[in-house]
Amino acid sequence: MGVLDHVSEMFDCSHGHKIKKRRQLQTVEIKVKMDCEGCERKVRRSVEGMKGVSSVSLEPKAHKVTVVGYVEPNKVVSRMAHRTGKKVELWPYVPYDVVAHPYASGVYDKKAPSGYVRRADDPGVSQLARASSTEVRYTTAFSDENPAACVVM
Repeated sequence: MGVLDHVSEMFDCSHGHKIKKRRQLQTVEIKVKMDCEGCERKVRRSVEGMKGVSSVSLEPKAHKVTVVGYVEPNKVVSRMAHRTGKKVELWPYVPYDVVAHPYASGVYDKKAPSGYVRRADDPGVSQLARASSTEVRYTTAFSDENPAACVVM
């Protein structure tokens, strides 16, 4: 701590006031059903006037809204749900390439846009991604890459 910091703390006039945290620039992706241009307009206007919002972009075919700004994701979702009266949730999909087993149950979603699968944050859903040591031992025993593993073959 430098001398200037020490002097500024001594003569600090903001004693008792809370110091506000600076919000970080965030990109919030939201899933909300939009059927027509009226729905699109309603969704756009629900968050455009919100404090801290820099830009709003809509993808009506994918039912996706992207909000960029100094905002909190939960506040954006709650405001959009309140103003539009629609079911609103954070974007639950990730690109197809990110998931190890995209056709596993709980990950594959028929309603997902093309190229996307459901996010598998739950460890019970992504059980196929991890194999136990006994499973690995049995599968490598009959591997073509390990010629000394099985004499029968």
